[in-house]
Amino acid sequence: MAVPSTLSPVTRRRSSIALRVVIALAAFFLFLLIIADVWFYRAVRAALPVVDGTMHFSSLSAPVIVARDSLGVPNIAAANLHDLFFAQGYVTAQDRLWQMDMTRRYASGDLSVILGSQYVKIDTEQRILGLRPIAENVAANMDPAEHARFQAYADGVNAYIAQHQKTLPMEFRLLVYFPYEWTVEDSVLVGLSMTEFLNHYMYKKELQREKILAKLGPELTADLYVHSSWRDHPPGSEGQSIENEVPSQESPEEDEADPGKKPAKRAKRSQQDKEQAPRGLKSSRGENPLFSLAAGSEALPVKAGTAFDWFDRESNPDLIPGSNNWVISGAHTVTGKPLLSNDMHLDLRIPNTWYEAHLTAGGFDVVGVTLPGVPYIIMGHNQRIAWGFTNVGPNVEDVYVEKFNERGQYLTPQGWQEPEHRKEIIRVKGKPDINLDVVVTRHGPIITQLVPGETRKLALKWTIYDPKVKDISFFEVNSARNWQEFRAAFSKFGAPGQNVVYADVDGHIGYQATGFVPIRASGDGSMPVAGEDDSHEWTSYVPYDQMPSVYDPPSGIIATANGRITPQGYPYTLSLEWSSPYRTQRIYKLLGANKKFTAADMLTIQTDVVSEFDRFCAERFVYSIDHTPNASERAKAAADLMRNWNGTMSTDLAAPAVAYYSRLKLQELLLKAKLGDDWTTYHWWMSPVWLENVLTQQPQRWLPAQYANSDQLLTAAVEGAMSEHDVPRALSTWTWGRVHKIDIKHPFWSNFPVLKRGADPGAQPLSGDGETIKQVGTGFGPSERFTADMSDLDHSTLNIVNGESGNIFDSHYNDQWDAYYHGTTFPLPFSTQAVQQAGVHHLKLVP
Repeated sequence: MAVPSTLSPVTRRRSSIALRVVIALAAFFLFLLIIADVWFYRAVRAALPVVDGTMHFSSLSAPVIVARDSLGVPNIAAANLHDLFFAQGYVTAQDRLWQMDMTRRYASGDLSVILGSQYVKIDTEQRILGLRPIAENVAANMDPAEHARFQAYADGVNAYIAQHQKTLPMEFRLLVYFPYEWTVEDSVLVGLSMTEFLNHYMYKKELQREKILAKLGPELTADLYVHSSWRDHPPGSEGQSIENEVPSQESPEEDEADPGKKPAKRAKRSQQDKEQAPRGLKSSRGENPLFSLAAGSEALPVKAGTAFDWFDRESNPDLIPGSNNWVISGAHTVTGKPLLSNDMHLDLRIPNTWYEAHLTAGGFDVVGVTLPGVPYIIMGHNQRIAWGFTNVGPNVEDVYVEKFNERGQYLTPQGWQEPEHRKEIIRVKGKPDINLDVVVTRHGPIITQLVPGETRKLALKWTIYDPKVKDISFFEVNSARNWQEFRAAFSKFGAPGQNVVYADVDGHIGYQATGFVPIRASGDGSMPVAGEDDSHEWTSYVPYDQMPSVYDPPSGIIATANGRITPQGYPYTLSLEWSSPYRTQRIYKLLGANKKFTAADMLTIQTDVVSEFDRFCAERFVYSIDHTPNASERAKAAADLMRNWNGTMSTDLAAPAVAYYSRLKLQELLLKAKLGDDWTTYHWWMSPVWLENVLTQQPQRWLPAQYANSDQLLTAAVEGAMSEHDVPRALSTWTWGRVHKIDIKHPFWSNFPVLKRGADPGAQPLSGDGETIKQVGTGFGPSERFTADMSDLDHSTLNIVNGESGNIFDSHYNDQWDAYYHGTTFPLPFSTQAVQQAGVHHLKLVP
């Protein structure tokens, strides 16, 4: 029998109405969701590049064919240079416009107007540094032919912007802004941003060193700030047998059978060994001992902060670029012709730093990677030569302490002078404008507000402020046909200072250091100096013909990995902070093997993950634990994991994690004993060399007071590292891949949970570390891998990190990641026949 309802008719009607309202609202919101989804889908599809068909442009004088291969890499074939660079600008904008816009905004200090007030700090720094005025000056004084090529590129970018006013990439649409016209100055700005990244850091090191000197005195400071090692291998420095080198008279020898066995001492060393052995302590690549993301060290994975950590240098203060390059003559190859390899180490980002392209116009025929926003090929090969880069790390900045009076004047040798004032307006999204007064002395801008806690008036002198350092020589490099033309092209290259290796189809190989490096009237540029007189001025630059250079060395091998490039007795100071020498040493060791190499062998070397330095540290830890009677069982377990380890930083092994974090703890113990809470202020690329010297020489001045000997200290370091809260009880499960991961994020899309999965590869275990040839960190590593085979350029290979496209919905957004991550690569077609066979899409640009 039905139970009668207890609800009144009025209540039932109200309930029915409420239900209908809920259903109607749900339907309405579902409708809105469908509309939004359809809009989003159509907007996404409209923003994808057109890669087939025909397009008309009034700026062109003849047809241009853009043939893309299966990876989306464009081969741009034009009848003349103007049309070629117009097309390069257009095609690059198709794939990377938002990246290009963000790069120029970062460089010029124009992010806050789009991204909000949290970027005022970055904008303020960039406005003080003044890259935009420099770019305007360079563009205004550019050679007319060069300016025409840059303008053609800008016209191509603007043609894309005009054509897609309503179908721009989704980042523009969701951030609700429109890109302003691209200019020649913008292209120069993009190049300057790379110069800033590669060569703008020494002033911070000067200020850090000043503080440490005041606290430690000259002896200990000299120990920490080393700039050479007995392991260094400058290009062309033949006669150094790495296998026979020894670190010092007190240094233990390796015992392959038992790393924990008491090492024997060499009874006698040659005079050459004595001269090469270190006389003081040395130091590594800007390593913040426990949590650095530096190029020379790895860190615990860190959680991304703001949406645009892409531009946040504060969270990664030591992220200084590394790189490897080498070239071997035909005497070492299967084909009898040179092989040249290059993997430039940079912070990893999506979109990738580089954009692959092949540019052809008549005799101008060059392929490799480009910097989005800049014409030409930056690294690659043409029909006759190939080249690749690593960073020199030249000392091209000085800090001057200026004296100001109450009237705002500063003291010079001619008396009190009025500084320049550059007025800057920082526009901030949703906030009032910020007026910034940039004070500029004869040395450069006052940067005091960029240095927390600083009260002195500090002026930054930097080579890019010199009008002489303005030539852009990549057209000449792209066009060079031999060693003489190649060297002549780089003679005008002012910044950033680079190590360049060279090979040609005739079988020659070479090396050239580039960049304008100051010669100082006094001092070496390692510390801030007084600005009121001329005693510390720059008198000139190191003459180009006296920069390190090697051509066809007898060994047939040239390699650089950011280590010292100057031989003994070199008369100039090029850099105070070379990278630690272990990568360079390892490269020479592998290339010196008694075999004939192929292009595939070059990739094997590029992905090598053996750390001789971490192995060295592990052996010392094992010995110390074995000789410390009261060592804990946990320390003994750690020693057993490291005991027979060969230094391979593999993700499935526990020994790398144990050794790596133990050496970081050792560095912490050593520095805390001297610097107290300021121990994290020490950042130096060669800090591993300092640590190596402490371990081999065991100087009493570095032994903390609470330890009776170095064995106790090293044992305490291992015990301390293994006692951290995140270290599991079973050390054998604490693998390197568990603590060391690569995690690359898109600065915009990775913040949307629905899209995050497709926006970035996600955190994945990462082999290698800062002292392996495959130099990597959480967000740092090889930005490309390239090998040129001079016997047949179609056998050359190249891959970037993620993909050609910056559009998350493009099939070429992340299609190179698997090859990059797993250490494989792709052929780089070059000949007309190879390009035709590789072509998948064909776009014709016509007048």
